[in-house]
Amino acid sequence: MLSNFAATRARRGRFRRNERQRLTSPPEDVEIERTGTPRSTLLDLEETETVTDVILVHGAWTDASVWHPVMARLWADGHEPTAVGLPMTTLDEDIAWTRRELAGRDRPTILVGHSYGGMVISAAALDHQHVAGLVFVCAYAPGPTDTVATLAGRGREMPGRKAIRFSSDGWTSVAPQGFVDSLASDLPPATARVLAASQRATHSDCLTGAPGAVAWDGLPCRYIQTLDDHMFDPELQRRFVERVNAERVELPAGHLVPLSRPDEVAAVIRGMAANVGGR
Repeated sequence: MLSNFAATRARRGRFRRNERQRLTSPPEDVEIERTGTPRSTLLDLEETETVTDVILVHGAWTDASVWHPVMARLWADGHEPTAVGLPMTTLDEDIAWTRRELAGRDRPTILVGHSYGGMVISAAALDHQHVAGLVFVCAYAPGPTDTVATLAGRGREMPGRKAIRFSSDGWTSVAPQGFVDSLASDLPPATARVLAASQRATHSDCLTGAPGAVAWDGLPCRYIQTLDDHMFDPELQRRFVERVNAERVELPAGHLVPLSRPDEVAAVIRGMAANVGGR
């Protein structure tokens, strides 16, 4: 297991050019390796216990507000959702921030990650007795040494990847029109423009960091695959489904599916909570 898991590695000062090139280079003909072990639930739930707590983790170039429509629906169902606002400085710091939110939990909790958020929840759930399951929303499901940069290179070249802009200080953003066309492709134009203009900068260390250890091989998983995604190759998503042995839900939606299809996303989370709560 990963020792001193929440500690931050001091990597932020140097921008790693070779990983940046991998993020924008043509796809590699590499298969996703399955590192999972036979399915076993880390948390033993009483048959009558209901999972109500849900922690939602956003992706790159967005913030916790992408979960607001989903949260409203979960509250209406009697769940207690919390959306984590990540610092987006390094993967380690984002994992640590999520584990801080988990630290105060004393009842079963579902972790949900969107896009880059899948990197975070895969590691944040490690060795935490109250995590009951993981939901990946068009999200990365890494192995211990995988990064967003290396994983993205194993899928098709997507239009959104060409819109990523790298600053000399290591921070990244998405060109406004590229954001509208790729991340927010199925949202109303006015909404898409607002999101593009208020996007959260993401440091390249988030995209080049590896988790070191992951928890999905010991937890029940569900995966929402977005078939009309212009940012994240749907076929690569399918391979993540297979990797984590997840129950899959396909949606004809774009990348920001928590905003465009909140009813369906909430239903998947609700179903996961009911499924693990009835074990």
